[in-house]
Amino acid sequence: MTQPAFPKLLSSQIAFDIARTILDGFDKHYRLFRQASQDAKRYFERGEWAVAQAAARERIGFYDRRVQECVHQLEDEYAPDDLSDAVWRELKLHYIGMLAGHKRPELAETFFNSVCCNILHRSYFHNEFIFVRPVVSTEYIETEELAPTYRVYYPAVDGMTFTLRRIVTNFQLDAKFANLSRDVALVEQRLAPFFGDLAPNAQFQILSSLFFRNKGAYIVGKAINGEQELAFVVPILHNRHGQLVLDTVLTEREQVEILFSFTRAYFMVDMEVPSAYVQFLRSILPRKPRSELYTVLGLQKQGKTAFYRDYLQHLKHSSDLFEIAPGIRGLVMLVFTLPSFPYVFKVIKDFFPPPKDTTRAQVKEKYLLVKLHDRVGRMADTLEYSNVAFPRARFSEELVAELKQHAPSLVEEDGEQIIVKHLYIERRMTPLNLWLMQAEQAGDDAALEHGIVEYGNAIRDLVAANIFPGDMLYKNFGVTRNRRVVFYDYDEIEYVTDCQFRVIPPARNEEDEMSSEPWYPVGKHDVFPEQFGQFLLGNPKIRRHFMHHHGELLTAAWWQEHKQRILDGFIEDVFPYPQAIRFCHQTVAPAAAPPSLETIENE
Repeated sequence: MTQPAFPKLLSSQIAFDIARTILDGFDKHYRLFRQASQDAKRYFERGEWAVAQAAARERIGFYDRRVQECVHQLEDEYAPDDLSDAVWRELKLHYIGMLAGHKRPELAETFFNSVCCNILHRSYFHNEFIFVRPVVSTEYIETEELAPTYRVYYPAVDGMTFTLRRIVTNFQLDAKFANLSRDVALVEQRLAPFFGDLAPNAQFQILSSLFFRNKGAYIVGKAINGEQELAFVVPILHNRHGQLVLDTVLTEREQVEILFSFTRAYFMVDMEVPSAYVQFLRSILPRKPRSELYTVLGLQKQGKTAFYRDYLQHLKHSSDLFEIAPGIRGLVMLVFTLPSFPYVFKVIKDFFPPPKDTTRAQVKEKYLLVKLHDRVGRMADTLEYSNVAFPRARFSEELVAELKQHAPSLVEEDGEQIIVKHLYIERRMTPLNLWLMQAEQAGDDAALEHGIVEYGNAIRDLVAANIFPGDMLYKNFGVTRNRRVVFYDYDEIEYVTDCQFRVIPPARNEEDEMSSEPWYPVGKHDVFPEQFGQFLLGNPKIRRHFMHHHGELLTAAWWQEHKQRILDGFIEDVFPYPQAIRFCHQTVAPAAAPPSLETIENE
């Protein structure tokens, strides 16, 4: 009987030292990442919104900077001849050993891959040299005793009012609440139908760190009563006097999904064990893939890694062909999809026909702008990849022809593979123009109106974030599974503050009115909102709904007013949940008034 082969004793000092250097680089990265998340609490307490936004943007670049630092250190210290195949294989084994007991092994594996892929040729991107699959388990990683992943509270023991108040005060925010007793009573009133008669196991499980984003802090957890579980999210905001308020409580799954949407900026969360946070969030958001949860927690590189593993697994267990995505084909991007997989793949074309006046570098800058910007729930996040290998047999002939015609510099055939040298991947959505066409064909006026209302709301939210879409055609917007309209075509976006919103001057004579060319000077950044209707509102039904809900978007005055607010330094509130459920619209029912607030500490 053949005996199994065992690896020889690890003996390379170079391999050990390199593994140590890479892990030290990752640990430095995560230490800075956590510090940024801890700083977010202080910015929230002080209401320093501009500083918080700048810190969130800065944190996105932490990972790539640490990777490059590590790569340069290795390149400076070791000659290429030192890094033989045998050293690389042993290096990985040393690294695995160093991850025993590590709190974040999956992130450290991804960091290892990033460093190695910056040094190795893509032909080495396989199991021997990098972590194509995870090696170290993230199950049941222990946290520090005084800093558990989540805390448990028992309302049947302490009373509902005291329990809810304790949940809030345990976060020890260094800012005064306007009226915590009132807000707790409103939360209790909202939760009353769920709890009813308290079961013996009635409890709240609350994640130990607040989730900070934009101008809000979020308490995230779940309520349990008997066999029922309920997502539980409480936003904390500042009122106009700078005091804290509990703004509402989110319990509907759809509301919580939208809060954690791929169309929003990343949360700032202080996590000792990120995988435990992801596992907890999966328990309240079962439809969210782990890749999206890692990403929304600010760990976008881990999100990319998890996504790519999911993609490879899906590819292995499916047989359909990649094909051109449905909808109007764009002038800048070639978009293809795998029908059985809910994402689209976007490749920048080599040539752009008129009237497009841009370059590949400029398009990439626009996508980076979106990555770093507050997306306010209205811009899809993108995953950017280089040198992606696709099986040639899974590409339709039409798609191969399109890629070779429109992006030949980015496509390489390598045996049975097609290598795409650069692409973006986004969640697949229904193009808004197709949604509106289908609604009209079905005679569904409610759906038609919903699409237009959401389209206008998307424009308003983008403007609040200082983003002008540039190309406002419906085909550049998509409808998500939660029926929200989201912008996804970024090659013409501009900052609102860089645009000049003008009124078209009156024609001087009849010749001016009949001319195909404007009779007035037009600068590069000039925008004439009254012209939007010419290409948006040709359909009478759409026009009626648009003018009813969003008519002011066709006036230069509306745009000028909002531009000035941004220039004045005002940061708008953009709520990731419906206005109607906010507590400012409600009062406490008499029966929900807390019975013995005297026994609870003063606010």
